[in-house]
Amino acid sequence: MTQQPLALINARLVNPASGTETRGGLLIMDGVIADLGGAVTKDALPAGARVIDCAGDIVAPGLIDMRAFVGEPGAEHRETMASASAAAAAGGVTTMVAMPDTHPAVDDPAVVDFIKRRARDTARVRVLPSAAITKGLRGKEIAEIGLLLESGAVAFTDGLRSIRNAQVMRRAMTYARDFDALIMHFAQDEDLAGSGVMNAGERATRLGLGGIPVEAETIALDRDLRLVNMIKGRYHASLVSAAPSLEILKRAKDAGLKVTCATSINHLTLNENDIGAYRSFFKLSPPLRHEDDRLAMVEALASGLIDVIVSDHNPQDVETKRLPFGEAEFGAIGLETMLSAGLRLVHAGQVSMARLLHALSTRPAEILGLPQGRLQKGAPADVIRFDPEEPYVLDPALLHSRSRNTPFDGAKMEGRVKLTVVAGEVVWG
Repeated sequence: MTQQPLALINARLVNPASGTETRGGLLIMDGVIADLGGAVTKDALPAGARVIDCAGDIVAPGLIDMRAFVGEPGAEHRETMASASAAAAAGGVTTMVAMPDTHPAVDDPAVVDFIKRRARDTARVRVLPSAAITKGLRGKEIAEIGLLLESGAVAFTDGLRSIRNAQVMRRAMTYARDFDALIMHFAQDEDLAGSGVMNAGERATRLGLGGIPVEAETIALDRDLRLVNMIKGRYHASLVSAAPSLEILKRAKDAGLKVTCATSINHLTLNENDIGAYRSFFKLSPPLRHEDDRLAMVEALASGLIDVIVSDHNPQDVETKRLPFGEAEFGAIGLETMLSAGLRLVHAGQVSMARLLHALSTRPAEILGLPQGRLQKGAPADVIRFDPEEPYVLDPALLHSRSRNTPFDGAKMEGRVKLTVVAGEVVWG
C-alpha cells in the first residue's frame, strides 16, 4: 500500500553525516526521504500530505543503539520486544541491536529467526539481532558465525561477558574475518575484575566496596587489539570507560587497523561519586569511573576517537536491583533517556549537536553497513523531531520499559522527543 506523504516543515534540519544544519522541511514518501531543505514548505507539497509544523524543533536521523538487552527469549519479566521498542521510540531510537545474552543464547540460526519474527510482529522500531561469538556465551567453543550471519545476525558479541581465552578469541576473529563479520567484544579481564562492584580507588575504599581496576579493561583491550593487528579483521570495542583505554585505541587506529569503539551515555555523564550512599541503580559494568575518566571520554567523543554512544540498556527488576549495593545486579535502562542525557554535553558546550548525533546515528549506521543515519534524498525515512531545550524532571513511573532501574531517577533533564518515524510510519508522537 502507498503511504500517505508526510511533511515536517519549519524545522532545523541537522544532518550529522555532513555536519550541516539548515532551516526548512522534510518530505517523506513511501518510506524514504523524497525531498528536504528550504523548498519544502506548506505550499509546495503533494496533495493529501500530512503536515506537521515543527515550530523550529530539530529534525534529525533516528538514533541507532548498538547495545541493548531486549529480554526475549527467556527474560520477558525484565523486558520484551514490545516494551523495549516502545521505550526506544519514545527516546528517538529507531534501530537497536539486540544483545545475545538471552535464554537460550543467540547462538543458533533458529534463535536469530525467532528474534526477527518477534520484532516484526511486536516491535515499533527496527530490531537487529546480534549473535554470540561462542556457544552458550561460555567462551570456549566458537559459534557458527557463517550460518548466523546468513540468518540475519549483524554482529557477534558475547554481550556482558568477556572471552578469557586468547586462542578462542584469535580463532573467532579469524573466522569472522573470512566473512567480513564484525566482532563486538566487551573487553574486561574477568579475573582482575573478580568480585569487584565499583571502580577501584579511594571512593571504593571509603564505601567499603570491592573495586574493579581500570587495568581489567585495558589489559583485555590491549590483548584484543594485538590480535586484531595479527588477524586484520573488523573489531568494535563495545564499551570503554577508562582514559588509558583511549590511548590503546588511538594507537590501533593510527596504525590503520579496522577498529572502532563505543562508550555508554552513563560513562559520558556520570561518575563514581554519583553512587552516593550505595545507590544500586548506579551499579554498572564496566563501573562508573573517576571524573577524570569521564572528562577523557567526553574529549574523545568530541575529537572523534570514540565512534559511538550506546545506551547499554540493561533492565533489571526490583528483586535483583533493590538490594544492598554489593548484592545487586549490574545494569541500568537507557533507551528512553540516552538523547536527553547526551544533550547535557551539548548544553555544556563540550560537544556540538552534529557531533553528538553523528555518534548516535551516522557512525553506528556506517559500522553496521546500514543505509540509515543521514538526512538525504532516497535515504530510509527513519527520523526524529525533538526540542533540545524543553525541560522536564524524569519520573521513572512514566518510562515505557518494564523495569525502572534508571540512574536518572528524578533528574532534571532537557530535550524531549516529540516525533519518531520509522520507514515513513509515525511510531511515537
